[in-house]
Amino acid sequence: MSIKEYPRLGEKVFRRQLSNGLEVVVVNKPCHAKSYAFFAVRYGGMDMRFQLGGQWQDTPAGIAHYLEHKMFDSETGDVMQAFAKNGASDNAFTSSAITAYYVTCTEKFYENLRILLEYVSTPYFTQESVEKERGIIGQEIQMTEDDPDWRVYSNLMGCLYKDSPARVSVLGSQESIRLITPQTLYDCHKAFYTPSNMILVCVGGMDPERVTAEAEAILPRESGPAALRDYGQAEDPFPARKEARMTMEISMPMFLAGYKCHPPAEGEDHLRQSIIGDMACDVLFGESSPLYTRLYEEGVINGSLGGNFDLLPGAAYLYVGGDTKEPRRVFEEITCQARRLGEQGISGTFYQQIRRAAQGQMIRSLNSFENIAVSMTEGYFHGYDYYHFPEIFDSVTKADVEAFLRENVTECRAAFSLIEPGN
Repeated sequence: MSIKEYPRLGEKVFRRQLSNGLEVVVVNKPCHAKSYAFFAVRYGGMDMRFQLGGQWQDTPAGIAHYLEHKMFDSETGDVMQAFAKNGASDNAFTSSAITAYYVTCTEKFYENLRILLEYVSTPYFTQESVEKERGIIGQEIQMTEDDPDWRVYSNLMGCLYKDSPARVSVLGSQESIRLITPQTLYDCHKAFYTPSNMILVCVGGMDPERVTAEAEAILPRESGPAALRDYGQAEDPFPARKEARMTMEISMPMFLAGYKCHPPAEGEDHLRQSIIGDMACDVLFGESSPLYTRLYEEGVINGSLGGNFDLLPGAAYLYVGGDTKEPRRVFEEITCQARRLGEQGISGTFYQQIRRAAQGQMIRSLNSFENIAVSMTEGYFHGYDYYHFPEIFDSVTKADVEAFLRENVTECRAAFSLIEPGN
């Protein structure tokens, strides 16, 4: 097992790749009573088409999320009850690219770790349980369809992308989940829930050698073949549609503006691109930005204005939005400000302020065990060491952020999603 120290962060990390291909990472936090285990698979809502054993398979939208729900079933009952008996708290999530299962506890860590490893690696589905889950997930889908925040976002993604599965909800639709069967779930588990496509991250005062021993004892000795994924044809840099509008029962217009960005790179360039994109958001419309301050003082926006930069498999986009009586004006102001900053430059003093704040926020995020685990997981799946972020920050310049705004946040790359009050 390798041991690496990060003096700039005061962190120590143990790593070992098992013979079956599983990456095991233990982030040493010996003074904390809490222990945290995070078991993740590189498989998410966008992984609907894949090749395994020479055969291409097209699976229904929402199946990764459906599989996450069903993994909590076992022949002996609900896994969550086993964790509860140990005083542990467990949960899971599915994103566009990752499905993760995690448990937090203050005692019986290794027992809880064994439960986690066993249930995630041992699928158990019955026709009855799959049918029952269909109703539960169907209700979850209905709730999102009635949620203005979700609708304005999903409409935006439908505008930005023509073919990419980024435009498809991780939950799927009422129609797509009807196509999911126990066999489909078994097939997807076999294709993706294999050790070489997974990572185990533990944070706390646990013994790294014992963690690896538990993983070796429970998980398969060998990994299955890697599944070849298909995210569709490479898209051009322009949105599929410029605008989407609808009405819902809301009190004030709600909008999201999206800008289709260069697809993500791999390795440390992936992390660097993420840092630059996040800083561009702060410079352009963050709460301390000149544009935000002016529009707020004029009463055009309220505290709801915000956005982010997201990197997905084969896709990247910046989005910003909120509630305002003048949504088109805000959209136009943001696009114009991006052009101005890209051409005329960012104030050096303001850039340094944003840079310090952004780096400080990443350092503070290391106080969260979950943030550590998610960040280390994303780094491993994309080929970089997340704890190198201070060095990546050192390489980012004001010119990099200006170039990002100039190249990505433009009218020709923009799409606009609007929900107006109405029945």
